[in-house]
Amino acid sequence: MFKPKGKIIFHFLYKKFNLKNRKALKEFAVKLFENEKKVIGDINYIFCSDDFLFKINLDYLNHDYYTDIITFPLHNESEPITADIFISIERIKENALLYKVSFKDELLRTIIHGALHLCGYKDKTKEQIKEIRRKEDEYLLQYRST
Repeated sequence: MFKPKGKIIFHFLYKKFNLKNRKALKEFAVKLFENEKKVIGDINYIFCSDDFLFKINLDYLNHDYYTDIITFPLHNESEPITADIFISIERIKENALLYKVSFKDELLRTIIHGALHLCGYKDKTKEQIKEIRRKEDEYLLQYRST
């Protein structure tokens, strides 16, 4: 079994948001990486506003649109996974309404989505999207049963 060398850290730039069960969520994320046979360094989840994430999307990726998550890997392939994952709380709220799911489930799916990107899953083609969605569903089910 792989033991994490680092830790998962939650940062809150969006002040109107309070994340419950932080410890359980961090432990679950560590298990996700272990299940995927990955060693983690420090992984920062940064919860922010739409405008904050839009500016990052524009400045760093040249994408002129809103998004719910941006994952920045900060490690080389042979090193433990180190990354910054930015999540827009406002976009999560809107997506939860759009997809008719709870805010909690949409947030959890997005947190898992970012972790899966760091494990090598992609979402550019229809087949890749199908695979990452299947993994998201699998991990959502696991989290709910803990």
